[in-house]
Amino acid sequence: MAKIVIVVGTALQNSYCEAIGRSYQRGAESAGHEAKVFVLGDMNFDAVLREGYRHEQPLEPDLVVAREAFAAADHVVLIFPLWCGDMPAIMKGFIERILQPDLLRIQRSGGSKNWKLFRNKSARVIMTMGMPGWFYRWYFGAHALKLMKRNILHFIGIKPVRSTIFGMIEAVGDDKRQEWLRMVEAMGHAAD
Repeated sequence: MAKIVIVVGTALQNSYCEAIGRSYQRGAESAGHEAKVFVLGDMNFDAVLREGYRHEQPLEPDLVVAREAFAAADHVVLIFPLWCGDMPAIMKGFIERILQPDLLRIQRSGGSKNWKLFRNKSARVIMTMGMPGWFYRWYFGAHALKLMKRNILHFIGIKPVRSTIFGMIEAVGDDKRQEWLRMVEAMGHAAD
């Protein structure tokens, strides 16, 4: 069975993104997978990479646990709302912070170490947004999704990366939201 890490990338408490994460976890655990959820809004860490890649910033205890789980996972699920055209700052900060120690070691190796740190892992990115998902993909080119897939996950070796977009999140009714949660639960069951 797969080890799965689910990251809910918003500072909001009790959000729909968290409900999505818990649904994925329920589905995964019902199939015998091990699934850990990290709700960034509940964690205690500085989301700002204070020294960039000049000096290593010690990880807070919550980030140590998340980084270890991320490294041990077979499958990573990243869930976040689209805010100002991108992922929330806490999500980007979380990624920068947990990757910084490894990326610094590679940078200091003078290119002798490979940037593909996390081979043999797959991922799913789930985004929510206020606009229609098709419009985000067509007109805006799915910028935040491309950033997450190509510039972050593929860069560190995670492939394949699948994606799901739930658009018009404020406008849809409870029936549609429940349908989406059931869909995500099925994804979790399949570890997809």
